[in-house]
Amino acid sequence: MDNFRLSKIIGMIWKNTPKLEGINNLSSNTINEALGIEFTEIGEDYLEARMPVDQRTKQPMGLLHGGASVVLAETLGSVASTLLIEDLTKKTAVGTDINASHLRSARSGYVTGRVEALKIGRKMHTWQIVIRNEEGKTTCVSRLSCMIVDLVT
Repeated sequence: MDNFRLSKIIGMIWKNTPKLEGINNLSSNTINEALGIEFTEIGEDYLEARMPVDQRTKQPMGLLHGGASVVLAETLGSVASTLLIEDLTKKTAVGTDINASHLRSARSGYVTGRVEALKIGRKMHTWQIVIRNEEGKTTCVSRLSCMIVDLVT
């Protein structure tokens, strides 16, 4: 049985004990702050974050921009991968591939994304991110792969 399946049986998958305040503090002076992305929930094997549908995240037709949804998805997956790295002084997570299917539009309020692991390996993590509107309807489904790489010193 691989470590991911074992950890799901015995509890939390995160190697680093996540705290919402700490994760949200990482967003200072980044695209996450510019778009209003805020982490809202940490589960044993998932993270959630929300993003406003406003002038920062809409396209000219007044709909949530698909690129903003992709930023939310990559943010969720990248942070999740980071929380699985035991020694953050030696390794980091970088996104290598992302896709998104935009299923429904949003015009206002917030969208909330939830990231869950599809596969966690030693050097590659693959995540599924589902983004929903305030009514709970799915607006976007995304898949992200992150590679775990050595930090350049």
